[in-house]
Amino acid sequence: MYAVIRAGGKQYRVAPGDVIRVEKTPVEDGRVEFSEVLAVSAADGQIGRPGEGRVVGQVVEEGRGDKILVFHYKRKKQYKKLRGHRQPFTAVRITEIACDGQSFTAPELPSEPEKRAKPARPKLAKAEAAEAAPHKAAPHKKSAPKKTAKKAAPKKKPKK
Repeated sequence: MYAVIRAGGKQYRVAPGDVIRVEKTPVEDGRVEFSEVLAVSAADGQIGRPGEGRVVGQVVEEGRGDKILVFHYKRKKQYKKLRGHRQPFTAVRITEIACDGQSFTAPELPSEPEKRAKPARPKLAKAEAAEAAPHKAAPHKKSAPKKTAKKAAPKKKPKK
């Protein structure tokens, strides 16, 4: 099942569980509702325009897109103007599509398990560490290469 919605002057084909980036929209409690549903597909493959439909999503992220450079230039006139623009967006995960008394919901995302901290290893003194791992020698101090004076190029004799 999928639906076609309009948001921010653009049309999007969405299904439950999809994540879309729409232009920045006002958010209420992390939920966004798109009431302008243009088309809905049914389970049997029919596509129709719903009488009343709504698509509900959950805000995943808000941010700004990549920078777009706008460069104005007029040749032979010494006119150059460079401006940049970053479009704000809201990333929305579609959680529910409801129309004509039917409702299709996205499966819940599995919660991430808590990461367990690794047990701390006791720190050994340098002497003990050298004894514990004899194949690892103590780090050497690398000497800097010696600087030698460059010889001057021989002077050329003037031709007569």
